[in-house]
Amino acid sequence: MSDHSALRPWRTIVRRKSRKIRVGTLEVGGDAPISVQSMTNTLTADAAATIDQVRELEEAGVDIVRVSCPDEASTAALPQIVKAAKVPIVADIHFHYRRAIEAAKGGAACLRINPGNIGSPDRVREVIQAARDHGCSIRIGVNAGSLESHLLEKYGEPCPDAMVESALDHARILQDHDFHEFKISVKASDLFMTVAAYQMLAEAIDCPLHIGVTEAGGQRIGTVKSSIGMGALLWAGIGDTLRVSLAADPVEEVKVGFDLLKSLGLRHRGVNIIACPSCARQGFDVIRTVETLEARLAHIATPMSLSIIGCVVNGPGEALMTDVGFTGGGKGAGMVYLAGKADHKMDNDRMVEHIVELVERRAAELESAGAAPT
Repeated sequence: MSDHSALRPWRTIVRRKSRKIRVGTLEVGGDAPISVQSMTNTLTADAAATIDQVRELEEAGVDIVRVSCPDEASTAALPQIVKAAKVPIVADIHFHYRRAIEAAKGGAACLRINPGNIGSPDRVREVIQAARDHGCSIRIGVNAGSLESHLLEKYGEPCPDAMVESALDHARILQDHDFHEFKISVKASDLFMTVAAYQMLAEAIDCPLHIGVTEAGGQRIGTVKSSIGMGALLWAGIGDTLRVSLAADPVEEVKVGFDLLKSLGLRHRGVNIIACPSCARQGFDVIRTVETLEARLAHIATPMSLSIIGCVVNGPGEALMTDVGFTGGGKGAGMVYLAGKADHKMDNDRMVEHIVELVERRAAELESAGAAPT
């Protein structure tokens, strides 16, 4: 169902104007879709295990995958990982600038370097040259927890001003060497600091911004913190690519990232299930039904909407705006809605299988009509 966003200006998000760069074959910034990233947690030197995890992330819809390259064994495995991946691979580099050079030679689409720990300006320059020679972009990754010592002395503690100064100082080095294929992140575990830093940075430079709340925590609290911080930024039009940092399965980061963008109407992938929280009026077990449907419909990438409402108070109204809907009623049955219209009744005990069949059929119709994940 169309959300008629063009007719509802209060639903419109105007994205910040940034210049566009390439991360491998993917465009980032400008009018390109906001990309969703995650990071493997396998030993990168174990190419087989890392490739397996990359494939899991790809199945979840990830756009970019980052792998840590702390040693030579990791960068030595990179060519095999890059060859097997269907998405751009970013090499995460800390402390050892030579790993960045090796990663560029190994096929990394982007080098993520932390200015506070990569080394001297000369070493940064060598990394720039390697990126230029091998067609890599660069992410300047500033973290509140690893700022340069002179900035900590200047400001007394990590703060948005220190983070932005660090980012702009290192952006200037890239620009002075006529290298412009870069994006910047300024992350902190404190979401107030994170949002303030990105707001300042968005005004100061036109490069794409990679957003996220770093070290956000476990799946539940990390999702909440990330949604508040990144939601505020995205609502203001700030952010060209993102990672939801969770102490959880990396696949969950991708799911939360897409759900965040989907909720704001910035990306559309998979089935958007609209469900009531359930109450004494429910005609069936809403919570268990939604959990089952989320799992059964996770393979569908085509954008579409499904409403699962326990009773007739809000059910018919919600169903008017979804591709498929089910509203609970009495006597063990409810009403099925198709394209916003009441279509037929269905027994509650057969409802899940029936809805899965309807959604898969509708997804196939939409796909054949040209609908695709965005």
